[in-house]
Amino acid sequence: MKQWYEELFLNYADTYEKEIYTQGTLGEVDFIEKEINHDKNCRILDIGCGTGRHAIELTKRGYSVTGVDLSGSMIKKAMEKAETAGLNIDFQIADARNLPFEQEFDLAIMLCEGAFPLMETDEMNFEILKNAAKALKKDGKFIFTTLNGLFPLYHSVKEFIESNREDGSFDNSFDLMSFRNISNMEIEDDDGNLKVLECNERYYVPSEISWLLKTLNFSNIKIFGCKIGNFSRDDVLTTEDLEMLVIAEL
Repeated sequence: MKQWYEELFLNYADTYEKEIYTQGTLGEVDFIEKEINHDKNCRILDIGCGTGRHAIELTKRGYSVTGVDLSGSMIKKAMEKAETAGLNIDFQIADARNLPFEQEFDLAIMLCEGAFPLMETDEMNFEILKNAAKALKKDGKFIFTTLNGLFPLYHSVKEFIESNREDGSFDNSFDLMSFRNISNMEIEDDDGNLKVLECNERYYVPSEISWLLKTLNFSNIKIFGCKIGNFSRDDVLTTEDLEMLVIAEL
């Protein structure tokens, strides 16, 4: 049986590219370039690359990029786009929990929930971080975005306090014990078929992310708020940020 994230991306590449959260590529790549000081010798690994939007833009700007994704249909779309643009990019179907790379890259990126934190267990999510660390050279940098646990925590408690139910009950899809949000997502795939998927996503608070990265020997860990297409170290993380931007160095 396929997991919800596998089912989602079976036939979703064209629709994915129209989603609002995929429209900030240029600004996000501007930020990535700044973080690596525009060093064209920097080898980049794009984990959960989807249809290759960041990998393709970075390659256009002169960088060597390898893109990996679990979805064959997304990788197929990425390869088609690269070929149309006349670009030679190494796109591979690969599971972020078990990557074949070891100390090969100067930078790893994992943006827009490309893999982490969609996995069904915390252990699987940790394997993704571990594989990213393993793929990086000494002094490598890791830039990724993930779901901000402060957002649902704050709003769940706020809604609980404001709840006026006589029986004291409270409906909430966010589990305060596991920090997982379970919800139904209705989508229309590229062929117009409607699907209802039960999503199960893990939200993390900043202290968890810092601890997980420290166990993998990352240092200089910085966490910021995350705005689509407008990543910035000046963006302080708040309870209103659905995502957080994480930057760490080995």
